[in-house]
Amino acid sequence: MASANHSGFKTRALGNTALQLSELGLGCAAMAGNHRPVTEEDNRGAIEEGLQQGLTFVDTAPFYGFGRSEHYVGDAIRGREGLVLSTKAGRLLKPEPAPAPVQAEWPGSFPFNPVYDYTYDGVMRSYEDSLQRIGTSKIDILLLHDIGVMQHGEALNKTLFADAMSGGYKALDELRSAGEISAIGLGVNEKEVCIEAMKHGHWDAFLLAGRYTLHEQSPMEDLFPECEKAGTGIILGGPFNSGILAGGDTWNYAKAPSAVVEKVTSIRRVCDAHEIPIAAAALQFPLGSALVASVIPGPRSREEMKQIAEWFSIDIPPSLWSDLKSEGLLDAAAPVPQAR
Repeated sequence: MASANHSGFKTRALGNTALQLSELGLGCAAMAGNHRPVTEEDNRGAIEEGLQQGLTFVDTAPFYGFGRSEHYVGDAIRGREGLVLSTKAGRLLKPEPAPAPVQAEWPGSFPFNPVYDYTYDGVMRSYEDSLQRIGTSKIDILLLHDIGVMQHGEALNKTLFADAMSGGYKALDELRSAGEISAIGLGVNEKEVCIEAMKHGHWDAFLLAGRYTLHEQSPMEDLFPECEKAGTGIILGGPFNSGILAGGDTWNYAKAPSAVVEKVTSIRRVCDAHEIPIAAAALQFPLGSALVASVIPGPRSREEMKQIAEWFSIDIPPSLWSDLKSEGLLDAAAPVPQAR
């Protein structure tokens, strides 16, 4: 059940936990320099504007800018009350230059090399390092980051997944049992790894990026029913499918293939007929599912954060969703947001 926080943004419970997340959250990946440089002014402006707008859920990770995102998030949230903070584990930042291709992916990053480590000791070290980088005594949600075949390839993922489900899970579970963190989960781009992980422990949340969007709804078939039974909540990252649903030409962090472009073009046509920006529909659609506690786009500047808040405030008529379904552009069984 949703409720309103002091700023007017509605909040939702995360799975069966006591945490309440603002329905619109603040994703802090892109602002850390993912694929193109982001200035310090824009970085700080995006975070400050989100908090000023009243967002109370903030997600970051050591990998984003190799410590840069956690650093700026810490500067912005330190001393503020009523926020829910999420970060991740699974990589350690070594004080050495990262390989050139990795540096190129994150221009302007801090001078560290992110190295995968999902072991018990690695996750505990990552948690302690994050506390220090952010400058906080409390992290609410800790997620194992970027496990999956798409991320690592089949052979390497087999080894890393085994580490994550044994030592990594043990570390998370100990921190949760001790009350140091309130929720544990995965932060991934693949639904398959979430389904497999559910066989190895109890997870409070999955941060699923780009897999339940206005363009694709396949988690309804398998992951979501399992989450409902287990009381596992969903945080929806990448609601714009890395850009294609907000006027860009990228999907899954690369140039969108023609089939994706054609479908999105058709979705945009229906949205235009209702005089609704496709980005507004994309931002609000995932919240039609009661499993989704928060949608977290990744603004790169104060102006982008203002635009996101504007899209989120637009009233979308029920006829838009029904027209998308009647044209086969949206799963007929997909729950849609209620009219405000």
